[in-house]
Amino acid sequence: MSCFSFLKVMMILFNLAIVIGGGVLLGIGIWVSVDSTSFLKMFGPLSSSVLQFVNVGYLLIAIGAVLFLLGFLGCCGAQKESKCLLITFFSIILIIFIVEVAAAVVALVYTSLAETILQGTVTQLLKNEYGKSTDITTVWNTTMKELKCCGLSNYTDFDGSYYMSHHGNIYPLYCCNNTNNCTEAEAVKSMVPGCFPKLISEIRQNAGVVGGVAAGICALELAAMAVAMYIYCRLDEK
Repeated sequence: MSCFSFLKVMMILFNLAIVIGGGVLLGIGIWVSVDSTSFLKMFGPLSSSVLQFVNVGYLLIAIGAVLFLLGFLGCCGAQKESKCLLITFFSIILIIFIVEVAAAVVALVYTSLAETILQGTVTQLLKNEYGKSTDITTVWNTTMKELKCCGLSNYTDFDGSYYMSHHGNIYPLYCCNNTNNCTEAEAVKSMVPGCFPKLISEIRQNAGVVGGVAAGICALELAAMAVAMYIYCRLDEK
């Protein structure tokens, strides 16, 4: 078997795996969007930490759809030896790779700014949706229970919130220690810490795993682009 034929077969198999993986992620994304409670029970505190910052269901659906499209383009492009499909496959992966590198650079350079923006966004979400949205309430209840924290910064994040306006200006029970009536005086006395530092700490503890996975994905993207371009160029010689 020639090098061209070997790489063609490997590209077909590789992209077939991507199609299957994309379909699986689509299914998981739909499951998380429909039933986030089961997702929280299965994956524990870390899943609730992640759900504070991104809507995992929609994220997985988007990633699954992109992977499915990429796998289809790569598989069909190699099988049919279509230069149009191959160059489209190459271009999409190149764009994704550039976006990933840019996002990594921004995250490293502007970490403090990103955390500040994140705090402001999540705090508003907490004020407006906690107690109103079942999914968000479930996520925050799980987070505050597992991490023994209250709000994002502290109990004051609930001041003027939808929850307090509909519960007689009482804070969630997680903001107080051993009481069924979490008033402001009890919340001050309890001094329950905010969740943000604990969430960041938990995410940073898993930074090595995330970094390793990201590096692996980048390596696969580079390999896929190299093989696609090799097959694309060899087609001119056939």
